[in-house]
Amino acid sequence: MVFKNTASLNRRGLLKAGAAASASSLILPEVSWAQSESPVKIGNIDPRTGTYAALGENQIRGATMAVDEINKKGGILGRPVQLLVEDSQGLPGPAVSKAQKMVSQDKVDFLMGSVNSAVSASLAQFSSQHNLLYIDTGGHADPITGKNCTWNTFRTCSTTWLETAADFDLLYQKFGKKWFFITPDYAFGHSLHDDYVAQLTKAGGVSLGNALAPLGTTDFSSYLIQARAAKPDVLICLQAGDDLVNVLKQAVQFGMNTQMTIAGAQQELEVLEALPPAARLGWWTFEWYWNQPGVAHLEDFVAAHKAKYNGKVPTARTWFGYASAHAIALAANQAKSLDALKVVRALEGLVLPPEVALQPGKCYYRAEDHQMIANMFPGNVPNGATYPNLFNVAQTVPSGTIAKSPAEAGCKLVYPS
Repeated sequence: MVFKNTASLNRRGLLKAGAAASASSLILPEVSWAQSESPVKIGNIDPRTGTYAALGENQIRGATMAVDEINKKGGILGRPVQLLVEDSQGLPGPAVSKAQKMVSQDKVDFLMGSVNSAVSASLAQFSSQHNLLYIDTGGHADPITGKNCTWNTFRTCSTTWLETAADFDLLYQKFGKKWFFITPDYAFGHSLHDDYVAQLTKAGGVSLGNALAPLGTTDFSSYLIQARAAKPDVLICLQAGDDLVNVLKQAVQFGMNTQMTIAGAQQELEVLEALPPAARLGWWTFEWYWNQPGVAHLEDFVAAHKAKYNGKVPTARTWFGYASAHAIALAANQAKSLDALKVVRALEGLVLPPEVALQPGKCYYRAEDHQMIANMFPGNVPNGATYPNLFNVAQTVPSGTIAKSPAEAGCKLVYPS
Protein backbone atom coordinates (compact mmCIF):
# COMPACT_ATOMS: atom_id res chain seq x y z
CA MET A 1 0.00 0.00 0.00
CA VAL A 2 1.36 3.44 -0.91
CA PHE A 3 0.19 6.49 1.04
CA LYS A 4 0.36 9.89 -0.63
CA ASN A 5 1.69 12.69 1.53
CA THR A 6 -1.02 15.36 1.46
CA ALA A 7 1.24 17.66 3.46
CA SER A 8 2.59 18.86 0.13
CA LEU A 9 -0.71 20.66 -0.39
CA ASN A 10 -0.83 24.28 0.62
CA ARG A 11 -3.08 25.40 3.47
CA ARG A 12 -5.94 26.46 1.19
CA GLY A 13 -5.81 23.15 -0.60
CA LEU A 14 -5.90 21.25 2.66
CA LEU A 15 -8.89 23.20 3.90
CA LYS A 16 -10.76 22.67 0.61
CA ALA A 17 -9.99 18.99 0.66
CA GLY A 18 -11.11 18.73 4.28
CA ALA A 19 -14.36 20.56 3.55
CA ALA A 20 -15.10 18.37 0.56
CA ALA A 21 -14.51 15.17 2.49
CA SER A 22 -15.92 16.49 5.80
CA ALA A 23 -13.18 14.53 7.52
CA SER A 24 -9.90 15.17 9.30
CA SER A 25 -6.99 16.17 7.07
CA LEU A 26 -4.63 13.23 6.68
CA ILE A 27 -0.89 13.72 6.56
CA LEU A 28 0.69 10.54 5.28
CA PRO A 29 4.11 9.45 4.06
CA GLU A 30 5.02 8.31 0.57
CA VAL A 31 6.18 4.96 1.92
CA SER A 32 5.09 1.47 0.92
CA TRP A 33 3.59 -0.76 3.63
CA ALA A 34 2.00 -4.18 3.61
CA GLN A 35 -1.71 -4.10 2.81
CA SER A 36 -2.44 -5.68 6.21
CA GLU A 37 -0.69 -2.99 8.22
CA SER A 38 -3.28 -0.76 9.90
CA PRO A 39 -1.98 2.74 10.67
CA VAL A 40 -1.26 4.21 14.07
CA LYS A 41 -3.24 7.46 14.24
CA ILE A 42 -2.13 10.68 15.93
CA GLY A 43 -4.83 13.31 16.25
CA ASN A 44 -3.41 16.84 15.95
CA ILE A 45 -5.80 19.59 17.07
CA ASP A 46 -4.38 23.06 16.37
CA PRO A 47 -5.76 26.47 15.34
CA ARG A 48 -5.78 27.00 11.58
CA THR A 49 -8.10 30.00 11.86
CA GLY A 50 -8.34 32.82 14.39
CA THR A 51 -5.80 34.81 16.41
CA TYR A 52 -3.32 31.96 16.70
CA ALA A 53 -3.61 30.48 13.19
CA ALA A 54 0.00 31.15 12.14
CA LEU A 55 1.30 29.54 15.33
CA GLY A 56 -0.92 26.50 14.91
CA GLU A 57 0.06 26.06 11.28
CA ASN A 58 3.73 25.88 12.20
CA GLN A 59 3.08 23.32 14.92
CA ILE A 60 1.35 21.20 12.27
CA ARG A 61 4.31 21.64 9.94
CA GLY A 62 6.70 20.41 12.61
CA ALA A 63 4.55 17.38 13.35
CA THR A 64 4.32 16.65 9.62
CA MET A 65 8.10 16.62 9.29
CA ALA A 66 8.37 14.31 12.29
CA VAL A 67 5.79 11.85 10.95
CA ASP A 68 7.63 11.68 7.62
CA GLU A 69 10.85 10.85 9.49
CA ILE A 70 9.16 8.34 11.79
CA ASN A 71 7.72 6.43 8.86
CA LYS A 72 11.02 6.37 7.01
CA LYS A 73 12.46 4.65 10.10
CA GLY A 74 9.72 2.02 10.25
CA GLY A 75 6.80 3.82 11.88
CA ILE A 76 5.42 2.85 15.29
CA LEU A 77 5.59 -0.87 16.14
CA GLY A 78 6.29 -1.53 12.46
CA ARG A 79 3.08 0.17 11.38
CA PRO A 80 2.62 3.38 9.35
CA VAL A 81 1.75 6.57 11.20
CA GLN A 82 -1.06 8.90 10.13
CA LEU A 83 -1.31 12.49 11.35
CA LEU A 84 -4.95 13.59 11.37
CA VAL A 85 -5.36 17.37 11.61
CA GLU A 86 -8.37 19.33 12.86
CA ASP A 87 -8.86 23.08 13.36
CA SER A 88 -9.54 24.04 16.99
CA GLN A 89 -10.24 27.66 15.96
CA GLY A 90 -8.25 28.48 19.11
CA LEU A 91 -11.36 27.86 21.24
CA PRO A 92 -12.10 25.14 23.84
CA GLY A 93 -15.58 24.22 22.55
CA PRO A 94 -14.61 23.48 18.94
CA ALA A 95 -11.41 21.78 20.11
CA VAL A 96 -13.28 19.31 22.32
CA SER A 97 -15.84 18.68 19.56
CA LYS A 98 -13.00 17.84 17.16
CA ALA A 99 -11.39 15.61 19.78
CA GLN A 100 -14.67 13.76 20.25
CA LYS A 101 -14.89 13.19 16.49
CA MET A 102 -11.30 11.95 16.36
CA VAL A 103 -11.95 9.45 19.14
CA SER A 104 -15.37 8.18 18.05
CA GLN A 105 -15.01 8.26 14.26
CA ASP A 106 -11.30 8.39 13.40
CA LYS A 107 -10.26 6.06 16.25
CA VAL A 108 -7.05 7.94 17.02
CA ASP A 109 -4.48 6.35 19.31
CA PHE A 110 -2.98 9.60 20.66
CA LEU A 111 -3.80 13.31 20.80
CA MET A 112 -1.50 16.34 20.52
CA GLY A 113 -1.75 20.05 19.78
CA SER A 114 -3.05 23.41 21.06
CA VAL A 115 -1.78 26.98 21.30
CA ASN A 116 -4.42 28.47 23.59
CA SER A 117 -3.97 27.40 27.24
CA ALA A 118 -7.74 27.17 27.77
CA VAL A 119 -7.87 24.72 24.85
CA SER A 120 -4.97 22.74 26.34
CA ALA A 121 -6.76 22.46 29.68
CA SER A 122 -9.95 21.29 27.97
CA LEU A 123 -8.12 18.70 25.87
CA ALA A 124 -6.22 17.47 28.93
CA GLN A 125 -9.51 16.89 30.74
CA PHE A 126 -11.12 15.26 27.70
CA SER A 127 -8.21 12.92 27.05
CA SER A 128 -8.06 11.91 30.71
CA GLN A 129 -11.73 10.94 30.60
CA HIS A 130 -11.02 8.82 27.51
CA ASN A 131 -7.73 7.29 28.76
CA LEU A 132 -5.71 8.79 25.91
CA LEU A 133 -2.19 10.15 25.95
CA TYR A 134 -2.27 13.88 25.18
CA ILE A 135 0.77 16.07 24.52
CA ASP A 136 0.13 19.79 24.92
CA THR A 137 2.41 21.22 22.28
CA GLY A 138 1.92 24.94 22.84
CA GLY A 139 -0.40 25.97 25.70
CA HIS A 140 1.70 27.52 28.47
CA ALA A 141 -0.42 28.24 31.58
CA ASP A 142 1.29 26.88 34.70
CA PRO A 143 -1.62 24.75 36.04
CA ILE A 144 -1.55 22.35 33.06
CA THR A 145 1.53 20.62 34.48
CA GLY A 146 0.98 22.16 37.92
CA LYS A 147 -2.05 22.00 40.17
CA ASN A 148 -4.27 20.66 37.36
CA CYS A 149 -1.81 18.06 36.05
CA THR A 150 -3.19 14.70 34.88
CA TRP A 151 -1.52 11.31 34.50
CA ASN A 152 -1.98 11.26 30.73
CA THR A 153 -0.95 14.85 29.82
CA PHE A 154 2.57 15.95 28.89
CA ARG A 155 3.72 19.40 27.77
CA THR A 156 6.46 20.22 25.27
CA CYS A 157 6.37 24.03 25.40
CA SER A 158 7.49 25.82 28.56
CA THR A 159 5.38 27.01 31.49
CA THR A 160 4.52 30.67 31.97
CA TRP A 161 6.79 30.63 35.02
CA LEU A 162 9.73 29.62 32.83
CA GLU A 163 8.90 32.30 30.27
CA THR A 164 8.87 35.05 32.91
CA ALA A 165 11.78 33.78 34.99
CA ALA A 166 13.99 33.57 31.90
CA ASP A 167 14.09 37.33 31.34
CA PHE A 168 12.89 38.88 34.63
CA ASP A 169 16.32 39.68 36.07
CA LEU A 170 17.51 41.09 32.76
CA LEU A 171 14.49 43.41 32.45
CA TYR A 172 14.49 44.49 36.09
CA GLN A 173 18.20 45.24 36.32
CA LYS A 174 18.51 46.87 32.91
CA PHE A 175 15.34 48.96 32.68
CA GLY A 176 13.83 49.65 36.11
CA LYS A 177 11.37 48.52 38.75
CA LYS A 178 8.11 50.26 37.75
CA TRP A 179 6.11 48.08 35.36
CA PHE A 180 2.71 48.29 33.66
CA PHE A 181 1.03 45.24 32.13
CA ILE A 182 -1.31 44.73 29.18
CA THR A 183 -2.62 41.21 29.64
CA PRO A 184 -4.80 38.89 27.54
CA ASP A 185 -7.87 38.15 29.65
CA TYR A 186 -7.72 34.35 29.87
CA ALA A 187 -5.67 31.60 31.52
CA PHE A 188 -2.40 32.19 29.63
CA GLY A 189 -2.31 35.93 30.28
CA HIS A 190 -3.36 35.65 33.90
CA SER A 191 -0.66 33.06 34.55
CA LEU A 192 2.06 35.18 32.92
CA HIS A 193 0.96 38.28 34.86
CA ASP A 194 0.85 36.47 38.20
CA ASP A 195 4.31 34.98 37.64
CA TYR A 196 5.90 38.31 36.72
CA VAL A 197 4.24 40.16 39.63
CA ALA A 198 5.44 37.54 42.10
CA GLN A 199 9.02 38.10 40.98
CA LEU A 200 8.61 41.87 40.73
CA THR A 201 7.24 42.13 44.27
CA LYS A 202 9.96 39.90 45.69
CA ALA A 203 12.63 42.07 44.04
CA GLY A 204 11.15 45.29 45.48
CA GLY A 205 9.55 46.53 42.28
CA VAL A 206 6.02 47.77 41.76
CA SER A 207 3.19 47.05 39.34
CA LEU A 208 1.58 50.34 38.29
CA GLY A 209 -1.41 48.60 36.76
CA ASN A 210 -2.76 45.74 34.70
CA ALA A 211 -5.06 46.35 31.71
CA LEU A 212 -7.00 43.22 30.76
CA ALA A 213 -7.67 42.92 27.01
CA PRO A 214 -9.98 40.24 25.60
CA LEU A 215 -8.47 37.65 23.27
CA GLY A 216 -8.80 38.87 19.69
CA THR A 217 -8.64 42.59 20.55
CA THR A 218 -7.79 44.70 17.50
CA ASP A 219 -7.89 48.21 19.03
CA PHE A 220 -5.53 48.57 21.99
CA SER A 221 -5.74 52.37 22.22
CA SER A 222 -7.60 52.49 25.54
CA TYR A 223 -5.12 50.11 27.17
CA LEU A 224 -2.13 52.01 25.79
CA ILE A 225 -3.54 55.28 27.09
CA GLN A 226 -3.75 53.73 30.57
CA ALA A 227 -0.18 52.54 30.28
CA ARG A 228 1.17 55.90 29.14
CA ALA A 229 -0.61 57.71 31.99
CA ALA A 230 1.04 55.39 34.52
CA LYS A 231 4.55 56.40 33.31
CA PRO A 232 6.23 53.03 33.86
CA ASP A 233 9.85 52.16 33.24
CA VAL A 234 8.73 49.03 31.39
CA LEU A 235 5.56 48.25 29.46
CA ILE A 236 4.99 44.50 29.57
CA CYS A 237 2.88 43.20 26.69
CA LEU A 238 1.73 39.65 27.39
CA GLN A 239 -0.21 39.02 24.18
CA ALA A 240 0.66 36.38 21.58
CA GLY A 241 -0.07 35.81 17.90
CA ASP A 242 -2.09 38.44 16.06
CA ASP A 243 -2.88 40.22 19.33
CA LEU A 244 0.81 40.89 19.97
CA VAL A 245 1.21 42.12 16.39
CA ASN A 246 -1.60 44.62 16.93
CA VAL A 247 -0.52 45.92 20.33
CA LEU A 248 3.09 46.47 19.19
CA LYS A 249 2.07 48.26 16.00
CA GLN A 250 -0.20 50.58 17.95
CA ALA A 251 2.33 51.18 20.74
CA VAL A 252 4.80 52.45 18.14
CA GLN A 253 2.09 54.60 16.55
CA PHE A 254 1.55 56.16 19.99
CA GLY A 255 5.30 56.78 20.26
CA MET A 256 5.51 54.75 23.44
CA ASN A 257 8.73 53.04 22.42
CA THR A 258 10.46 56.43 22.93
CA GLN A 259 8.95 56.87 26.41
CA MET A 260 9.52 53.46 28.01
CA THR A 261 10.99 50.04 27.35
CA ILE A 262 8.60 47.62 25.66
CA ALA A 263 9.08 44.01 26.66
CA GLY A 264 7.35 40.78 27.60
CA ALA A 265 7.68 37.10 28.31
CA GLN A 266 6.95 35.32 25.04
CA GLN A 267 8.08 36.41 21.59
CA GLU A 268 7.88 34.37 18.41
CA LEU A 269 9.26 34.49 14.91
CA GLU A 270 5.74 34.45 13.45
CA VAL A 271 4.92 37.71 15.25
CA LEU A 272 8.16 39.48 14.36
CA GLU A 273 7.85 38.49 10.71
CA ALA A 274 4.30 39.90 10.59
CA LEU A 275 5.28 43.26 12.08
CA PRO A 276 6.31 46.32 10.05
CA PRO A 277 10.02 47.09 10.54
CA ALA A 278 9.36 50.04 12.86
CA ALA A 279 7.47 47.82 15.30
CA ARG A 280 10.12 45.11 15.50
CA LEU A 281 11.51 45.95 18.91
CA GLY A 282 11.67 45.00 22.55
CA TRP A 283 13.12 42.49 24.98
CA TRP A 284 11.57 39.03 25.19
CA THR A 285 12.10 35.29 25.57
CA PHE A 286 12.15 32.72 22.78
CA GLU A 287 11.58 29.06 23.65
CA TRP A 288 13.62 27.74 20.74
CA TYR A 289 15.53 29.46 17.95
CA TRP A 290 16.61 28.35 14.52
CA ASN A 291 20.09 29.90 14.77
CA GLN A 292 22.13 28.21 17.50
CA PRO A 293 25.75 27.91 16.32
CA GLY A 294 27.38 24.59 17.05
CA VAL A 295 24.20 22.66 17.90
CA ALA A 296 24.29 19.17 16.39
CA HIS A 297 21.81 18.39 13.60
CA LEU A 298 20.29 21.88 13.65
CA GLU A 299 21.63 23.02 10.28
CA ASP A 300 20.23 19.89 8.64
CA PHE A 301 16.82 20.45 10.24
CA VAL A 302 16.71 24.09 9.13
CA ALA A 303 17.75 23.15 5.60
CA ALA A 304 15.10 20.41 5.39
CA HIS A 305 12.42 22.81 6.61
CA LYS A 306 13.43 25.50 4.12
CA ALA A 307 13.36 22.98 1.29
CA LYS A 308 9.88 21.78 2.26
CA TYR A 309 8.29 25.14 3.12
CA ASN A 310 9.33 27.71 0.52
CA GLY A 311 12.55 28.89 2.14
CA LYS A 312 11.05 29.61 5.56
CA VAL A 313 13.09 28.81 8.66
CA PRO A 314 11.49 26.74 11.44
CA THR A 315 10.11 28.49 14.50
CA ALA A 316 9.67 27.47 18.13
CA ARG A 317 6.16 26.34 17.17
CA THR A 318 7.64 24.12 14.46
CA TRP A 319 9.90 22.53 17.05
CA PHE A 320 7.02 22.00 19.51
CA GLY A 321 5.11 19.95 16.92
CA TYR A 322 8.23 18.16 15.71
CA ALA A 323 9.43 17.15 19.17
CA SER A 324 5.94 16.13 20.35
CA ALA A 325 5.27 13.76 17.46
CA HIS A 326 8.73 12.22 17.76
CA ALA A 327 8.25 11.79 21.52
CA ILE A 328 5.04 9.82 20.97
CA ALA A 329 6.80 7.46 18.55
CA LEU A 330 9.87 7.06 20.76
CA ALA A 331 7.75 6.22 23.80
CA ALA A 332 5.39 3.83 22.00
CA ASN A 333 8.28 1.96 20.41
CA GLN A 334 10.07 1.80 23.76
CA ALA A 335 6.90 0.54 25.47
CA LYS A 336 6.23 -1.86 22.59
CA SER A 337 2.59 -0.91 23.00
CA LEU A 338 -0.11 1.63 22.15
CA ASP A 339 -1.66 1.29 25.61
CA ALA A 340 -1.90 4.79 27.05
CA LEU A 341 -0.56 3.99 30.52
CA LYS A 342 2.38 1.99 29.15
CA VAL A 343 3.30 4.81 26.74
CA VAL A 344 2.95 7.37 29.55
CA ARG A 345 5.38 5.40 31.68
CA ALA A 346 7.84 5.30 28.76
CA LEU A 347 7.51 9.07 28.28
CA GLU A 348 8.25 9.80 31.93
CA GLY A 349 11.90 10.83 32.00
CA LEU A 350 12.26 10.33 28.23
CA VAL A 351 15.32 12.20 26.95
CA LEU A 352 15.03 13.49 23.39
CA PRO A 353 17.90 12.37 21.16
CA PRO A 354 20.09 15.18 19.77
CA GLU A 355 18.52 15.02 16.30
CA VAL A 356 15.14 15.79 17.90
CA ALA A 357 16.22 18.05 20.78
CA LEU A 358 18.02 20.47 18.45
CA GLN A 359 19.42 22.56 21.32
CA PRO A 360 22.15 22.27 23.95
CA GLY A 361 22.04 20.00 26.95
CA LYS A 362 19.51 17.46 28.11
CA CYS A 363 15.89 17.85 26.94
CA TYR A 364 13.47 15.56 28.75
CA TYR A 365 9.93 15.15 30.08
CA ARG A 366 10.15 15.37 33.86
CA ALA A 367 8.63 12.21 35.35
CA GLU A 368 6.96 13.89 38.31
CA ASP A 369 4.83 16.41 36.38
CA HIS A 370 5.35 15.59 32.66
CA GLN A 371 6.81 19.02 31.90
CA MET A 372 9.48 19.32 29.20
CA ILE A 373 12.73 20.63 30.66
CA ALA A 374 14.86 22.14 27.89
CA ASN A 375 16.19 25.72 27.44
CA MET A 376 14.98 29.31 27.31
CA PHE A 377 16.44 31.98 25.02
CA PRO A 378 16.02 35.54 26.37
CA GLY A 379 17.23 38.47 24.30
CA ASN A 380 16.11 41.40 22.17
CA VAL A 381 15.03 42.40 18.69
CA PRO A 382 17.98 44.25 17.11
CA ASN A 383 17.49 47.58 15.35
CA GLY A 384 16.75 47.16 11.66
CA ALA A 385 16.15 43.42 12.02
CA THR A 386 15.13 41.61 8.84
CA TYR A 387 13.83 38.08 8.28
CA PRO A 388 15.01 35.57 9.32
CA ASN A 389 17.51 37.27 11.64
CA LEU A 390 14.85 38.87 13.80
CA PHE A 391 16.15 38.10 17.30
CA ASN A 392 19.39 38.37 19.24
CA VAL A 393 19.73 35.63 21.85
CA ALA A 394 21.48 37.18 24.86
CA GLN A 395 21.96 33.89 26.68
CA THR A 396 20.78 30.29 26.74
CA VAL A 397 19.16 29.48 30.08
CA PRO A 398 18.72 25.80 30.99
CA SER A 399 15.11 25.43 32.12
CA GLY A 400 16.13 23.21 35.02
CA THR A 401 17.96 26.11 36.66
CA ILE A 402 14.84 28.30 36.89
CA ALA A 403 11.93 25.84 36.91
CA LYS A 404 9.72 25.34 39.94
CA SER A 405 9.88 21.84 41.34
CA PRO A 406 6.82 19.65 40.72
CA ALA A 407 5.90 20.10 44.40
CA GLU A 408 6.21 23.90 44.15
CA ALA A 409 4.10 23.84 40.99
CA GLY A 410 1.44 21.84 42.83
CA CYS A 411 1.42 18.71 40.66
CA LYS A 412 0.27 15.42 42.19
CA LEU A 413 -0.20 12.80 39.51
CA VAL A 414 -2.92 10.20 40.08
CA TYR A 415 -2.86 7.13 37.84
CA PRO A 416 -5.68 4.77 36.90
CA SER A 417 -5.78 1.61 38.99
